[in-house]
Order: sequence, then structure tokens, then C-alpha cells
Amino acid sequence: MEVVGDFLNHCKYEKRLSPKTIKAYTIDLKQFEDFLANQLNITDIHQIGKDDIKKYIQILSEFKPKTIKRKLAAIKSMFNQLEYEDVIEQNPFRKVKLRIKEPRTLPTVMTLDEVRSIFDAIYNDFTNVHSSNIYSYKEKLRNIAVVELLFGTGVRVSELCTLTKNNIPPDFSLIKVNGKGSKERKIQIENNDIRKVLKDYYILFKDEIENSGYFFINRLGKRLSEQSVRLMIRKYKKLSHIEKRITPHVFRHSFATLLLEQDVDIKYIQNLLGHSSIVTTQIYTHVSTEKQTEILHNKHPRNSLNFTV
Repeated sequence: MEVVGDFLNHCKYEKRLSPKTIKAYTIDLKQFEDFLANQLNITDIHQIGKDDIKKYIQILSEFKPKTIKRKLAAIKSMFNQLEYEDVIEQNPFRKVKLRIKEPRTLPTVMTLDEVRSIFDAIYNDFTNVHSSNIYSYKEKLRNIAVVELLFGTGVRVSELCTLTKNNIPPDFSLIKVNGKGSKERKIQIENNDIRKVLKDYYILFKDEIENSGYFFINRLGKRLSEQSVRLMIRKYKKLSHIEKRITPHVFRHSFATLLLEQDVDIKYIQNLLGHSSIVTTQIYTHVSTEKQTEILHNKHPRNSLNFTV
């Protein structure tokens, strides 16, 4: 349907949504369009009613609740825009009640000892490489800079990979991050070790950074991809002999949870993470409560007093 393409152009050029969001919208709307044409023989947007939406929701039941919500949000957004532009008289979603409950899953976090194990692995990897192997030496130092910044600032991997030279001042005292919804935030870097690693990395990769414009570079002199960072983390997780699944996003979860355990106000953590709603940040309070329970179970001084009735 032509309206799908028009809506995607609206999202891209007027709403200026991220390429990642545009890609997701394209997939979700194409899937909906195929369902209408193949299952219901509908090719005209004006033919779609609430019953058709309900039938599609039933088809989506095989997906996880979070995926269903995302797919329906894309379709609903398109119908809202079509109604706003008077292409359709009424959004068929208006009379559809959506009750899709997501099971609450707590984020995976690393303990400080596990973070230390990752750091041991990555720094040892750098120490063991011979400086005569120029690219390997540069690559290992870049890997340290990536992991230091993931844990030091709590940025999303997509934010890290799209950092440009202009997002970081010459003294490496902060990073300017373009987060979700094109919202910019600044995260200060107050640890001198992180600053030094970033500076050393920049000196080694200065020419490549100047040419590409991006701060983190791959072996071809192009922007470092998110997948490359995931593979990097997987490698060091394996070297660290950590059982749990570690992804770049786990560094973000760990950054937030460990700050919370140090009694940092949750509002500051919200700002650091770039959450628009504090409700999103509050999931870390549940993780911290689990840690609190563990501490009281294992460390409470009453455990050392051998008295019983």
C-alpha cells in the first residue's frame, strides 16, 4: 500500500527517527501489509477495521509480548498519522483494547569481581601483545578504550559506536551522547585512568579518526560496528571464565546497579542513562534489592552469634 511508504518517509524525513527505528518500522509494517493481502485479501487502507486488527493480534501471539507491543506500536503510529492527515476517518485501533502483559525480567548485572575479571582479561590481552605487531597492538588498546567507556559511562553500544570526534573534547573529560529520540546528554569522565586510555587510543588512531569522523574505528578505517563490540565482549567473557551471558548492555546494567548500591540518587542515574522516565530506571532498584537480600543472608553479623532457642 502506498500509504505505508508515505508513512515511512514521514518518519524518516519529518520525524527524523533513527535508521534503526525506520528499519524496525519497515519490517513490522511490511509484515502487517502481507497479512492483510494474503490472509484477508485487503489492499485498501480504508477497508481495515477493528476486527482485522484483532485477527492480526491473534497471529502475533507466537511472538514475545515485547515484540508484539513493538509491532503494534508501529501500526498504531501509522494509523494515528493517517487519521491526523484525514486519509482515514477513524483509527481502527481506537476501539481495540490492548492488554499485553510482559513478564518482569530483571536485567543481568555483573558483580564488581566479575567486572574485575573482564578487565584482567582485556588488560592482560594488551600486555601480552608485542608492540612490533602494530595493528594488533592498536586493536587491543582500542578494545580497552571500548570496555572502559562502556563501564565508565553506561552508554548503549549503539551510542558508543556512533560517537564522533566532535563528541569528545581534547581533554577527554566527557562524552556527548546522541541517545534515543535524538536527545543529547553529557556524561562526565572523572576517572583519570579512563581519560588516559582514551587519550592513548586517540593518539594511535588519530589519522583514521580524522578521516572517518567516528571515534571508534575498525581495521578498515571505518566505524566500529555494534556486532564487532558484541564479539569483542564475548571473547573477553570467555577468557574471564564467567558463566553468565555478558553483552555490551550488561555493562550498562552493571554501571547503574553498582552506582545504586553506592547510594547514588536514582534521579542522577536516570540522567546518566538518558531515560525519559524514571520508571525505566527503577528496575535497577529491584536488582539492588536482590543484592541487599544476599548481603543480609550471607554477611549479617547475627550469623556469627551462636544462640538459638
